[in-house]
Amino acid sequence: MHKRLQLIKKYKKQIRLPSKILSFYKSKTILVTGGAGAIGSNLCIMLSTLVGRNGKIIVLDNMSAHLGNNPVDFPNLSNVLFVKGDLRDEITLKRVFRENPSLIFHLAAFFANQNSVDFPELSAETDVIGLIKLLDYSLMNNIEKFVYASSGCSIYGSYGKLPLKEDFMSMHLTTPYQINKMVGEMYCNYYFHQYGLKTINCRFFNSYGPGEVPGQYRNVIPNFIYWALTDKIIPITGTGNETRDFTNVNDLVQGLIKSCYYSEAEGKAFNLASGKETSINELANIISKKLNKKLNLEYVNSRKWDTKKRILASISLAKKTIDYKPICNIRDNIDDNINWFLDNFDNIRKYADFPLGMNSAVRK
Repeated sequence: MHKRLQLIKKYKKQIRLPSKILSFYKSKTILVTGGAGAIGSNLCIMLSTLVGRNGKIIVLDNMSAHLGNNPVDFPNLSNVLFVKGDLRDEITLKRVFRENPSLIFHLAAFFANQNSVDFPELSAETDVIGLIKLLDYSLMNNIEKFVYASSGCSIYGSYGKLPLKEDFMSMHLTTPYQINKMVGEMYCNYYFHQYGLKTINCRFFNSYGPGEVPGQYRNVIPNFIYWALTDKIIPITGTGNETRDFTNVNDLVQGLIKSCYYSEAEGKAFNLASGKETSINELANIISKKLNKKLNLEYVNSRKWDTKKRILASISLAKKTIDYKPICNIRDNIDDNINWFLDNFDNIRKYADFPLGMNSAVRK
């Protein structure tokens, strides 16, 4: 059995989804935008086990986050249909909606903060205009539920009181990505109240896990692992005492699946996180011990937009409303991330996106 499928089936067994949720997904046709990404691919693999042979998962992805035409290490599943295309394109949208999906998980985005700083217009076109088109098509095709992948690191801005709770929102946003995620939630709320489209906003926090190839716009964990394995200097922006709420991708998948099921989630927003803080220095130490290597760390100035010294999410609302129960911790479950790198390192090295030169992250 494919290792990623094996890991997800093991996780599914551990969380013991109730029969009512298993029945809800059985034989469904589901559209996942951004389904080739790290979170999306793990979600698609999990959903493929839930819908069964008579169900179908449609993946819509323009592969902009991948140097290759295929996601690295995605199992060949008979009930998953890949459509390479852009959600801003009418022909592509007609193509995927002809498959008659009843549920949508919208994970596609112009990823992420620094990329949006470098290309703000493209970020807005994808994350705002693309979302509006998808919401309109969802209305026209009587979609049952629309789950939107938001970002807790964006919504709460720079000055939220810890732990971050869903009833707080900030206008102190420092990148186009953060602004567009806020706007995305607002549009989902608008379509819920104006048209009755059953939307749910899920706020992700600092995901990690198998499936994410490193690159200049990617997350800290895959980049740290990659630089450690290739004996490169590992830059730490700031002091390293800054904290993040690192959340395993499978816990995020659990939250997505449960939020789509519970009617109590409709029209609401939820933090999906671990509910625990880990400093960047501690993260580097964990990776160093797991790889049994001394890391070559270099402390550099913080990026201008990176103003958050600490991030910690409250997950009490998600626990209460959608029975969200994260079971992973970074010290134990980062092993899956590292093993995935080791198993697929030739392809990861081939597709790691670190072009020559600099991007505007160095500008203060």
